[in-house]
Amino acid sequence: MNLDNRIKFRHLTCFLEIARQRSFAKAADALAVSQPAISKTIRELEEILDASLFERGKAGVSLTSAGLAFMRYAGPCVQALRDGVNSLRSGEHDAGQVRVGVLSTVESLLIPEVVRRLHVRHAALVVSVATGPSAYLLAQLRVGELDLVVGRMTDSPEIQGLTFEHLYSESMSLVVRPEHPLLALGDAGLSQLGDYPVVLPLAGTTIRRYADSLFVQCGVPQPRQRLETLSPALSRRYVQQSDAVWVAPLDAVRLDLQGGELAELALGIREPGGSVGICSNAALPLSLAAQWCCETLRELAQERNADPTLSA
Repeated sequence: MNLDNRIKFRHLTCFLEIARQRSFAKAADALAVSQPAISKTIRELEEILDASLFERGKAGVSLTSAGLAFMRYAGPCVQALRDGVNSLRSGEHDAGQVRVGVLSTVESLLIPEVVRRLHVRHAALVVSVATGPSAYLLAQLRVGELDLVVGRMTDSPEIQGLTFEHLYSESMSLVVRPEHPLLALGDAGLSQLGDYPVVLPLAGTTIRRYADSLFVQCGVPQPRQRLETLSPALSRRYVQQSDAVWVAPLDAVRLDLQGGELAELALGIREPGGSVGICSNAALPLSLAAQWCCETLRELAQERNADPTLSA
């Protein structure tokens, strides 16, 4: 039996969309087909493969062990075909493209410099950047819609089966607006930390665990007033206009601290933070453009690790 003649492109796209959405109904909406049609397509694929690919639960649809194994090949296969079609479109085959998922830990400082250096060195390079929670970006990486994901993500369950390369470790800091009342109190302000609103990463993200650890070190409960977000722009603006305390990755606020737009609370503590690195899908060979991006990331990490003012 020749499986290549029986498995169609629609089988693969339906399979990947259900895996991405974790829902037959949402996948049907995304593909603009009816739910019965998408269910029939998956049944056909499961009959061809003689394996069950999905199981339904209270939290939605999840991949079986057979589904996870098939995902390693289906995602890269579909993406490779899309890349091949795109490469033949007018002019596009002359330019490289890298698709990078970026977590908030590196969005403000590292990635702009990566893009700047890449564009200096490669005149026709297109850098496509997607942002969001690690679970979402790693799911996109797994199905081949991203080439790389950069940031702090080692504690995310979705990283299983993917490849992670450490670049550097980054600490967390407590930052406020320059005129914040806590700045005048020094170490004595530690006991009052819980009296002010706090800005935290979203619950369930890798970076949130490190943010929570800071309050454990302080020995104070987290304030009841909280803004939970992964947006550095929203966090920065809110803190500058209020008495909120932002538990931030140091790189996200380094330029603000240097420019005096934000100030760090000197409370005698700092969470050492976690590993910032590159995540890739070993089942999908890196394009030349993705390799250029990795080389630039390693170059910047090496410069950072050699500079004590940046590695603090």
